Amino acid sequence: MEDSGQSIIKLNIGNLAAFGLDAPDDIIHGMIRDLPNAAGYTDSKGLIASREAVVRYSREKQISGVTVDDVFLGNGASELITMALNALLDRKDEILVPAPDYPLWTAATSLSGGKPIHYICDESSEWLPDLADIRKKITPQTRGIVIINPNNPTGALYPTELLQGIVDIAREHQLIVFSDEIYDQTLFDGQSHTSIASLADDVLFITFNGLSKNYRCCGYRAGWMIVSGDKRRAGDYIEGLNMLASMRLCANTPGQLAIQTALSGHQSIKDLVAPGGRLCVQRDLAYDLLSQIPGVSVVKPKAALYMFPRLDSAIYPISDDQQFACELLSEEKVLIVQGTGFNWPQPDHFRMVFLPEVSGLTEAIGRIARFLERYRYNRLS
Repeated sequence: MEDSGQSIIKLNIGNLAAFGLDAPDDIIHGMIRDLPNAAGYTDSKGLIASREAVVRYSREKQISGVTVDDVFLGNGASELITMALNALLDRKDEILVPAPDYPLWTAATSLSGGKPIHYICDESSEWLPDLADIRKKITPQTRGIVIINPNNPTGALYPTELLQGIVDIAREHQLIVFSDEIYDQTLFDGQSHTSIASLADDVLFITFNGLSKNYRCCGYRAGWMIVSGDKRRAGDYIEGLNMLASMRLCANTPGQLAIQTALSGHQSIKDLVAPGGRLCVQRDLAYDLLSQIPGVSVVKPKAALYMFPRLDSAIYPISDDQQFACELLSEEKVLIVQGTGFNWPQPDHFRMVFLPEVSGLTEAIGRIARFLERYRYNRLS
């Protein structure tokens, strides 16, 4: 065991500011400039100018038919996800959620009185959703399907053909598609992102995004939700969304003001993810170092900020991956999240961010490798 005085390296959460990845200067300066005008309530759905900026962004993403009335601003996408499910679900209603997932989706479904049903994303197919598994899990109680694209925790990016398959399923079974797109600009290797809502106008889509990741503004709590597609039969649902938005009065005003500045300014995330950019270099390093550890395999992320490595169960027969994560923290002072925390059914994965700079990332994965070496030795001895 290493000296207990060594510092903890936190690879457990995508909190970019903690790793020196700060908000762009134009957003900071804009917030400072606008703060004297931010003391009052806004419209319950958000400032008109900021919602107009989201409408323009939706056009850039080729989502058709979006007006200011279709945009809701919130205290981060997380608040809006909870709101969207609260407005929809009654007892026994089901929502299809990916496994692994961002656990807010499972928790918010349960909190809203619904039942999360997890469909499998296939690691052997670069973590893409298994359309056959989705179809198999649809019942008369299914109300919607969640996709997280780009994906947290796997870093997968969904091709247009797969998204079209999900649209076809939603159309056939009259499901709402909830699309979490918070990492839609955090793309590597020249990849491009398709918003699923751009692929049809006869399915109801609820699209979520915000400033936390692409703009490194986690603490600003500024997000948006877009209602698009077939809104004709969704009047009661949209009325529920409006009611819930009114009940919380409004989202925080400084964060709303930052949305307009962010969407109209320089998209600095592109510099970070380009070849030689900080995030791209760190992703490549983390992938290479993890891949060198015996019994560890990982799908190289095409997007987002995370890796979801697999531990070969023949080499690491882990029965309790939360305990595994606690032992790693205790012995090597590296904090990761166990895979079952993302509703993955087997205790054979963990999630880590690749946000530390090169030296810190090298140290962190070196500690993980050392811990796993002891694990292998203890098993054989």
